Amino acid sequence: MSASVLILYYSKHGSVARLAEKIAIGVGQAGAEAIIRSVQPLSQDEEPEHAIVQAADLKRCDALIVGSPVRFGVMAAPLKAFWDQTSFEWIRGDLIDKPAGVFTSSGSMHGGNESTLLGMMLPLLHHGMLLCGIPYSESALNSTEQGGTPYGPSHVSGMSGNKPISRDEHQLCLAFGQRIATLTLQLISGKQ
Repeated sequence: MSASVLILYYSKHGSVARLAEKIAIGVGQAGAEAIIRSVQPLSQDEEPEHAIVQAADLKRCDALIVGSPVRFGVMAAPLKAFWDQTSFEWIRGDLIDKPAGVFTSSGSMHGGNESTLLGMMLPLLHHGMLLCGIPYSESALNSTEQGGTPYGPSHVSGMSGNKPISRDEHQLCLAFGQRIATLTLQLISGKQ
């Protein structure tokens, strides 16, 4: 039995891309395949680190994890533009009953991480997805002094964007990827 988890993100300065890669490690540790994709940037000057997502990626995935930097307390415009173009997938029900989760990065500790995570959940709910967060059984949620929330992994990158991912942030990314992959595998095995 195999499951694919699509990790879809937008990253301007690289912090969100690093989180995506760490979440992908957790997905793999749980025995699922992680597929990392980026959304199309709005600026032609930006070069994504991973391949641009295609509509077929959404249809084929068994679970979806979505990431964005914080932009004034909400998801970045390229990710919002992506969701605005998914009406056909919504009509077909391509994402219904698939596990989903969100992750983010901000420059400051109280820079809008939680509001961004909650806002990114809205399109997932409209698509009929099953939202997953991080339970407090993950000890890093209680010890973190930077990012990390029950709504999904987060990172505080510093105002210059060069702060490394902390040990707790790293652990929460791994646990999040493992959790969504495990739940996805359980759902798939129950359908067979």
